[in-house]
Amino acid sequence: MPPPEVPIASIDTRAFTVPTDAPESDGTIEWNSTTLVLARVSAGGQLGTGYSYVENAAVPLIEQKLREVVVGHDAFAIRAAWDAMVRAVRNMGRPGLASAAISAVDVASWDLKAKLLGQPLTRLIGVVRSGIPVYGSGGFTSYTDEQLSEQLGGWAEAGIPDVKMKVGREPARDPERVHLARQAIGPRVGLFVDANGAYDRKQALRLAEKFAEDDVSWLEEPVSSDDLEGLRLMVERAPPGMEIAAGEYGYDPIYFRRMLQAGAVDVLQADATRCGGVTGFLIADALAGSWGMPLSAHTAPTLHGHLGCVCPRVRNVEYFHDHARLEPLLFDGALTPEGGVLTPDPHARAWVSS
Repeated sequence: MPPPEVPIASIDTRAFTVPTDAPESDGTIEWNSTTLVLARVSAGGQLGTGYSYVENAAVPLIEQKLREVVVGHDAFAIRAAWDAMVRAVRNMGRPGLASAAISAVDVASWDLKAKLLGQPLTRLIGVVRSGIPVYGSGGFTSYTDEQLSEQLGGWAEAGIPDVKMKVGREPARDPERVHLARQAIGPRVGLFVDANGAYDRKQALRLAEKFAEDDVSWLEEPVSSDDLEGLRLMVERAPPGMEIAAGEYGYDPIYFRRMLQAGAVDVLQADATRCGGVTGFLIADALAGSWGMPLSAHTAPTLHGHLGCVCPRVRNVEYFHDHARLEPLLFDGALTPEGGVLTPDPHARAWVSS
């Protein structure tokens, strides 16, 4: 018999802002702190935990808009609650803050369901692999050459198979910095670069050729992720062996569908803390599968370490410096890579404890 309905009783939220360990920047913005919004959903004597990396303005949005449409829903009917939240934010705009708020509540709802059924989150959804590879991600444009080499080289020595650095702040220096990174990690570790949309099309084409000299195998957002024609140009013209990646700013399924239809990427990216939580990430994985496209999980390594083990199209998880540092401070059970792989405990009933 199916379990009886268990109405959601409450949703509580908090925001945590943690300073970075040094000033950070990429090709287009600078920052000195990271904010995590925590959502906890309760029902049947259990408490589910979810989170999103978003501004603290998501807290009143959850409390004043989403709570009223979720409380009272059956805790097992997660998609119904997700649809209700999507409808509730229609007039304020789905992309951005609203989707990140939905994401935090949805992740907490899945954790709650897993606890009510006494199953790990991965087993509840369906395990396809026991662990998922990571790539170390940092190499900020604010770093000195020494900081860049030390961070990326340290990940390589720790057995992480691929590393990623930021480019685009000073395009004229980018080939030199990429060459320094290659020297620090050696010839066997994969080198990824991320421009965060800082280049124009011709600039991106020229620099891609230079990066190929240091065996860069992944070029992320060489142009704006909104420039689908420009991304398609890069897919068609990039040097052999260099994949074009984008999609981290996808907030709904339509975004991913348009990117795939345009042939704008070799690797689709998705972020469960932006695209609608576990529910939205499962949709993105299905869309990637329908195009035969690999999926890469953007940041939030603890959450995506679990989702990477249940979503067939996921190739890797971004082990982002800021989030890898912050999650162990806030959560018991935060995942860290061993041998370059995140491996969730298959017997843990809670994916994290806050």
